Amino acid sequence: MTLETTRRCYQIDRCQISYVKFILEACDNVAVMSTLDPQQAVVQVTIAPGCETMVDGIMNSLAREFEVVLVDDASSPNANHSS
Repeated sequence: MTLETTRRCYQIDRCQISYVKFILEACDNVAVMSTLDPQQAVVQVTIAPGCETMVDGIMNSLAREFEVVLVDDASSPNANHSS
């Protein structure tokens, strides 16, 4: 298991940004979310080491309710790639 955080970027339904942030951050010490582009609704999720599977499950579950698309964080000029 790695001790570095994992960062993933998603494009989500813009109206759901606050909801997704609330859901992710309600799970203590699992992940935090920041908005990279509010107009395009691109968010970055920083995932604690070992919590990737849990976050994948959360995001997949949310994707059944509204748009959640994993995007290449390299396509987002504001993405911070350091740990």
